[in-house]
Amino acid sequence: MTSQQGMGSQQYVCRYCRQPSDPSARTCPLCGAPVDIRASVSMSGWTKQPAIRDMAHIQFGQSRCQIEGTMVPVADFALASGEWIYFSHKNLLWADPGAQLSNMGLKGGWKRMMAGLPLVMLVGQGPGRIALSDNHAGDIVVLPLQHGQSMWVREHRFLVATGNVAYDWTSTGIWYDTRKGDERERHWPMGQFGDVFSAQNGPGLLLLHAPGNTFVRDLAPGEPLLIQPSALLYRDVTVQAHLHLEYPRNLNGRGLASLFGNRYSNRSIWARLVGPGRVAVQSVYERPEDALPIARHSRATSRNW
Repeated sequence: MTSQQGMGSQQYVCRYCRQPSDPSARTCPLCGAPVDIRASVSMSGWTKQPAIRDMAHIQFGQSRCQIEGTMVPVADFALASGEWIYFSHKNLLWADPGAQLSNMGLKGGWKRMMAGLPLVMLVGQGPGRIALSDNHAGDIVVLPLQHGQSMWVREHRFLVATGNVAYDWTSTGIWYDTRKGDERERHWPMGQFGDVFSAQNGPGLLLLHAPGNTFVRDLAPGEPLLIQPSALLYRDVTVQAHLHLEYPRNLNGRGLASLFGNRYSNRSIWARLVGPGRVAVQSVYERPEDALPIARHSRATSRNW
C-alpha cells in the first residue's frame, strides 16, 4: 500500500494521521477520519480526534477494514489471501470459519495480564473475515505507520495491527514506592509496560481503542507537558516521559492547611512529557489516589506550592 493508492492527483495531508490523503473523499482512506469537517481545537492547543463514521472503509494492501458502530465500535476486517493481522484474544468478536487463527509467539517470554487473567496474542490470516472490538464505550483510533515509523502505546490500549507492524514492549520506567511502617508497595501510574509498534517492509496499520474521547497535540522540541499518567494513549518515540510530583505548601496546621489536610494526601502525581513529537490522551483515566508517604521513586521533577 502506498499513500497514493486509490487517490486522485490532488492530495492533502490528513490532520489526524499525518499522511497524504484524498481531499475528495468523505473519510481519509488511510485512517477513516472524516475529511469534510472543521478541526475542533481547544484554546490550549488540543485537537479532538473525531469519531470514525459508521461503515467507513480503510484500505491496506489487498485487504480492507470497515469501522462499524459509534458507541462501542467494531473493526471488521476482510483479509485477502496471505495477508494477516494480530491481536489479543480478549478483543476477538467473531470470525469466519475459513479465517485461519493461531497463537502468536513473542520473544522474551511475553506475559501480560488484565484483571488477573493472562492475555494471549493471536494471528488471523486471510482469506476470511475477522471482527474485533473492546468492551467499553470510546474511540477506535487508526494510526497508519510508514516504513520505519514507530509509536509508543500505553498498555491495554492496543486493538489490532497488520502483519508488517513489528511489536515490542518496554518498561515505562515511571514508578514510586509508598511506605507504611516497614512495608513498601510499588506503584506504576502509567502501567508497568508500554507497547512499541514499528512498521517494517513497507507501510502498516495500527488500531487502538481509547475509552472516552481522544485528543491530540504536537509538542515542540523541549516543550514540556504535565498529564495524568493513565490518560496517555500514545506518543511518538521522540517524546520523553518521566515522573513529576507536586505538593501543597505545608503551613504547619495553620490557615489554609485546614483545607489541604496532610500534604501527602493532597499531592499530585503527573507524567511529564517533553517534545518533540505527537501526544494523544484519552478523557477517561484513573487518578492515583494513594496517600501514603513516597519512600523512593524513579527519576522525577518536583514542585512545592
